[in-house]
Amino acid sequence: MKSSGRIGLFGGTFNPVHYAHLRAAEEVARSLMFDKVLFIPAHNPPLKKGVLASPEERLQMVRMAVEDNPLFEVSDIEFERNELSYSAYTLKELKERHPEDDLYFILGLDAFLDIVNWYDPESILECINLVVISRPPGHIKDLTSSPFVEISAESASIFERSSLSRYETKLKNGNSLLVLNVTPMNISATLIRNLLGDGKSIKYLLPEKVESFIMSNGLYAR
Repeated sequence: MKSSGRIGLFGGTFNPVHYAHLRAAEEVARSLMFDKVLFIPAHNPPLKKGVLASPEERLQMVRMAVEDNPLFEVSDIEFERNELSYSAYTLKELKERHPEDDLYFILGLDAFLDIVNWYDPESILECINLVVISRPPGHIKDLTSSPFVEISAESASIFERSSLSRYETKLKNGNSLLVLNVTPMNISATLIRNLLGDGKSIKYLLPEKVESFIMSNGLYAR
């Protein structure tokens, strides 16, 4: 397979995809000079509960959201397996498909702090470069609570107070962990679903095409 260079892997439920996802991916791609960011909607997320659009609907919404950005692509790799969508399996397979590329797994700070509850987190941290993006309500100092990270509270506090947009620290296995500050956008999929459930507008929180798809299919309405 021809090398594509540096690829960001942005997994998630995307229930639904919104502007905070897209802006974070854009900033990470530009900051780290990625050749592309691969959005990977989870087919059957093991830890997600509550109201979920169907896998096909979530995949379609992500495709609509990224189609105008040449840096963004969508992978349906998790739709090829009729099983729970474990990131450990997905990342291993992507490394096999892209042996000549530098792959970077992009995680929100909240997701990284929860990685201890994922299936086989050690294999994830061993096999791939890791990029953690900070966004409300998380703080970099929260990394000190992770059993996988070597970082002092003082170092985290200094980074939070500084004007730096990126910070590199170490995982306890010796691998590097890159932390990026991205533009705060207080938008979440939960907020969008709650607004829809209350019959309120979601305009300007996500791309128009995605909004139209949600409204046309009656997604998330109580």
